[in-house]
Amino acid sequence: LSQLPGWSVHPDGSIVIATGNDDALGLYRCTPYNSYGTAGESRPTRVLLKDPPAFTVRPKEEYFQEVGRELVIPCAAHGDPPPTITWVKVGSVGKSSAQVDGNSSLVLHPLIKEQHGVWECTATNQVASVTTATSVHVLGTSPHAVTNVSVLPLLLAANISWEPGFDGGYFQRFSVWYTPLVRYPPRAHHDWVSLSVPVGAQHLLVENLQPDTSYQFSVLAQNKLGSGPFSQIVTSVPRGFPVTTVPPEPPAMTVHVFLSPPRALTANETMRGVLLRWDPPARASVALSGYALELRQDKGGWEVLERSIPGTDTQVLVPGLIKDAFYEFRLVAFAGSYISDPSNTVNVSTAGMEVYPSRTQLPELLPQPVLAGVIGGICFLSVAVIFSTMAACIMNRRRAARVRKRRQDPPLVFSP
Repeated sequence: LSQLPGWSVHPDGSIVIATGNDDALGLYRCTPYNSYGTAGESRPTRVLLKDPPAFTVRPKEEYFQEVGRELVIPCAAHGDPPPTITWVKVGSVGKSSAQVDGNSSLVLHPLIKEQHGVWECTATNQVASVTTATSVHVLGTSPHAVTNVSVLPLLLAANISWEPGFDGGYFQRFSVWYTPLVRYPPRAHHDWVSLSVPVGAQHLLVENLQPDTSYQFSVLAQNKLGSGPFSQIVTSVPRGFPVTTVPPEPPAMTVHVFLSPPRALTANETMRGVLLRWDPPARASVALSGYALELRQDKGGWEVLERSIPGTDTQVLVPGLIKDAFYEFRLVAFAGSYISDPSNTVNVSTAGMEVYPSRTQLPELLPQPVLAGVIGGICFLSVAVIFSTMAACIMNRRRAARVRKRRQDPPLVFSP
């Protein structure tokens, strides 16, 4: 064994082969012995070299598909001996309703909301196991529950923050629900109070709470298809007034704030949507809080698309644009309560652009009642124009007929 690099014998008699290669192939026998001799050698054992699994076809990082339709995700591997392919949804409890076809591809049919999430494909044989993962996004559903709900107790208030779940492919809004916990409630149950969250925000300050009273908080997400499940309930106790005397605050000083607009806003088309890039403001006398993105479609009014872009970011991806439309984008910076002038405007035309579904789609620019009124007005004007044209044609035909009749009648002759 000393002539074979990486080979050694343990005190218990086991052979250790550091690197398996062709030198390790063959039959092996073990012969135990001591000062009295040996009872003979063991039965032979054969060492074979096998290949661990290796993927020949990997799934993509992400898949987007409408609920109720079929989604097939490929996955294949080879090895010696041939590996077995299994699929599992990360975090799922119990047996999944997914199927695997003869090519080891994951078949989700019909696709349901509960199949949204991360799926793992594992190839296993006698040598090893290897795993690859992909994310499945189910579109056309109600929102998923928010996660990581936290409550920061404040003076007679509480600040609730969370991380949004997948929006189901539509714009989603949030509301915070809370209720006090009392030892002897006046009724058999206590009511929950709900507060709407501003668009784009992921936190809310709940004020006017009772000191030294336990409260339960939960967050609910909603889109145009309905409400998602409530988040986990978090219990917290707001702080009361301190017993020590607080010294008066010093008089406020007048501060002149200079905040110039963001610079060099540009737009580039990508496979996932339109990527906007910019440079930070050239002048900012206070710390930059963030940016707000505005857009308008087809020369309409300006709308706020995203108002919580971090101040450290210099780019944002805008997915879910409507095909064959003309958009204008601009950016404003804000520091606390100060807002800069708008940046330069960039124009984006989606004519011929392949638009991909997104985690968060743009909110509708016109409410449905307003859109219905506009369409009704256009239809009424079209009908009025048609009737006016028909009436003019009929009058012209009658006038032309009278003229022809006058020309055909014989002239009247008067005799003296």
